[in-house]
Amino acid sequence: MTQNFRNLSLCATAALIAWSAQSATAAEPTQFKIPAQSMQTALTLFAKQSGIQLLFPYDQVAGLHAQSVNGKMAPDVALQRLIAGSGLKITLSNNNVMALALSARAQKTRAVEVASLGVTALPFAVQSAGAGPAPQAGATSTEEPDGPAIVVTGSRGQARTVTDSPTPIDVISGADLTRTGKAGVFQALNTLVPSFNLPVRAGGATSTVIATGGLRGLNPDQALILVNGKRRHKTSLINAVSTLYNGSVPSDLDMIPTSAVDHIEVLRDGAAAQYGSDAIAGVINIILKDDAKGGSANVTAGQNFDRSDGELYQADLNFGMKLGDSGFANLSLNLKKQEMSNRALPLADCSVTATTTCLYPLIGGQLDPRDAAAVGKERIVTTSFGVMPSRSINTALNAGYNLGGVQLYAFGTYSQRRSDLWYSYRYPKDVNNVMAIYPNGYRPHVMIDEEDFEFTVGAKGELSGWDWDFSTGYGRNRARQSSEGTVNPTLGALSPTEFYIGTLKSSEFVTSLDLTRGFDVGGGNLQVSAGAQQRHERYQTFAGDPASYAVGTFISSGMTPGAQSSAGFQPSDAAYMSRDNYAVYGDVAWDPSKDITIGAAARFEHYDDGSGNTLIWKVNGRYAIAPWIALRAAANTGFRAPAVAQQIYTQTTNQFRTVNGVNNVLLQIKTLAVDDPAAVALGAKPLKPEKSFNISGGVVLTPLPNFNLTIDAYQIDVDDRITITSTLTGTAVSNILIASGIPASQANTLSAQYYTNAIDTRTRGIDIVASYKHNLLDALAMQWNLGYNYNKTKITDIIDNPPELSTISFELFDRARRSNMTTNLPRTKLSISNLATLGDFTLSSRLTRFGKFQVLQNGVTSGGVTTYPNDRSYGAKWITDMELGWQVTPLVNLAVGANNLFNVYPDETGQISATLGQGAYPGTSPIGFTGGFYYARVGLNF
Repeated sequence: MTQNFRNLSLCATAALIAWSAQSATAAEPTQFKIPAQSMQTALTLFAKQSGIQLLFPYDQVAGLHAQSVNGKMAPDVALQRLIAGSGLKITLSNNNVMALALSARAQKTRAVEVASLGVTALPFAVQSAGAGPAPQAGATSTEEPDGPAIVVTGSRGQARTVTDSPTPIDVISGADLTRTGKAGVFQALNTLVPSFNLPVRAGGATSTVIATGGLRGLNPDQALILVNGKRRHKTSLINAVSTLYNGSVPSDLDMIPTSAVDHIEVLRDGAAAQYGSDAIAGVINIILKDDAKGGSANVTAGQNFDRSDGELYQADLNFGMKLGDSGFANLSLNLKKQEMSNRALPLADCSVTATTTCLYPLIGGQLDPRDAAAVGKERIVTTSFGVMPSRSINTALNAGYNLGGVQLYAFGTYSQRRSDLWYSYRYPKDVNNVMAIYPNGYRPHVMIDEEDFEFTVGAKGELSGWDWDFSTGYGRNRARQSSEGTVNPTLGALSPTEFYIGTLKSSEFVTSLDLTRGFDVGGGNLQVSAGAQQRHERYQTFAGDPASYAVGTFISSGMTPGAQSSAGFQPSDAAYMSRDNYAVYGDVAWDPSKDITIGAAARFEHYDDGSGNTLIWKVNGRYAIAPWIALRAAANTGFRAPAVAQQIYTQTTNQFRTVNGVNNVLLQIKTLAVDDPAAVALGAKPLKPEKSFNISGGVVLTPLPNFNLTIDAYQIDVDDRITITSTLTGTAVSNILIASGIPASQANTLSAQYYTNAIDTRTRGIDIVASYKHNLLDALAMQWNLGYNYNKTKITDIIDNPPELSTISFELFDRARRSNMTTNLPRTKLSISNLATLGDFTLSSRLTRFGKFQVLQNGVTSGGVTTYPNDRSYGAKWITDMELGWQVTPLVNLAVGANNLFNVYPDETGQISATLGQGAYPGTSPIGFTGGFYYARVGLNF
């Protein structure tokens, strides 16, 4: 503090503005009414209205713009909101005096506010509920201001500190994301947020591509994604072939460049009444950078410890510039190249008596010479049991301009990504091979070329004491699928080896109006907010080329027609659907005193499809028993409307099999849309929204100036969860289809599944988050963070078989599918991290324990006795991550780091494929199965 005052005294143009008000203190709520205007004038009004002596560098704030402040609140909170985004920070705050100074980012002044639920949060680089470490000399690249983090998520109209929030919120800075060394935003969140779970592979096919992570044990699409407080569009890729999160259609955060992220606010509580559909488990709000000058560039490269594979190359760029005298534009770019990794094992030798691993047919009862030559040699035929390769380019824009009484803003992202999915090796002797084309077998792979775009424009200002924010945005994701190195075996030697499989396209158009105002009620501040939103959603699937799904004349039993790895979408699979949603909401928060907060919200939504109407609510409160301890609690109802994709997605796979003694019968295995006549005949009903009831309670402890601890328990009941049925097949199913009018030629060859509201679940858990900051020997700054989550989900009800299936004994949701919702995720997660700063050096270290999990499979019945030989349990694992950074000069910084420093692997499955050498590790493991990864980064600040 002494140094800050010395710097202020040396500023010849520093201004001292003082008004005596003996009764005023920095902690007492005060009525403020300060319009958005120049910083110099706004600070003068703040001093007058608060009665507090205010020190600030007068000339240096010239040209800065202040945010509007309306309502009754503590002066320190009001001042934080007033200077949000300006580059100013509070360096002193006591009963009668407050002081401001420009941070080390002063040369990158934030001139204009960017919309984020009506308020722009301060750029605090802190994690969870803690403050960042004290700035050190020379640490110019990662300076983190003192004081508790100010957040805007979960509290419309009025910024609050993390510890003052009536609901639990984690704050993750852009610097935190970079220090993880992870390949994207989702992977970084899995490391930094204890209640967030991201499996390396949620399943196969497109489920390998989608970055899918769940909050508090729920599905990815049961958490709402916001960018600058505005709803983010969903991906077009549905988790259709998935172990975990089957059928979910989430937003893909990895389409946002990490370099564009100022910080992320993770609200760990139901908030659908405030923000709408999907916010059952919580909200993830990404706040983009809005620097008007300067920038940074980073180049990162790394690879796995084992086999020296899985190379990752990233280049990040961010820079800001002024637009005229009152505007800014902040641009970001991310280039990423991820190479393949592989943990498949060698095959056992083949012999004339054990031909399973023989690649070629026997010749005259003897080994093919090529198989004979391989005996005694290592043969790894699978090259893709690990992380799949991808290439991406992500860009982002965040801009604003102040017109005086109105502020214009715009932000958006544009991305292109190619994901290359390599499928299992096909032996030369495989029934689905054409020897004339691939005499040595083949490895088919599918390319998914995505184009992702989102752009939002808006304006905000003040009218008659009301802060208003009007915006409209459009988002779209298009995924074109093609395959190479493959074949349609039914077309014989004339088959192409490249196919166009089809395209998926999803888009959303959202228009919102938000109003908020503070009132002096009962001696406290009453913040009243209201708004309306209209959303138009569209989803469409396009058929592939005819050869990708054609059934040719070269057939044999067991053969699968169509392009191997992924058959094309058939014309009957192509579909289109759109819908409109209209919503209105009201939200109030009352602070009758500085120790009490009471909030309530209600929202009405109307969908013009089968989702219908929904009215939901939320109440929460916080009570500070003493300055160092506060209680908080919340209760809310929520909903998630079924995604358009879940209602119309259809895909067909064909296969030749022997049926009732008849060879080469062509069977269809279909995922049916819910309104398909065959699905209706098997009991499908129009999908309806998932409904939730969420209660939570917790305690906030701040017994020491630099220590805080939050403990929050929760229970989330979700009814009518949407999931996919088991595959319905067999003669009884065929008879039902025929009885409903489906032609026998189709009914006798169809195996089907469909999405339906089927399962009720109850999730109970507890979050513990702690932060402690201290110095050692006045030289080493230490920032400790601890996060712990316990989470248990159980199924409370499963719908009975629909009447259409009453004549058969069939388990609509089998044991394996139930396990994927209850036991196939770690029940506990513990993270302990430290950021140590010594002069120009920083050491970031993190120890994470992922709890055990179980994969339960369906039973095997023999002699009337059912056993479960395929069940597997996987033990808890400790993962150590570490990064050492060096600020070489004020412009250049270097870092080296390791994720999974001690090269820990999950427990083995004991189910390795004899013919492919893959399957040694579970794909759903949160720690992955490629071992340790090391990397280096070179950074430039300008």
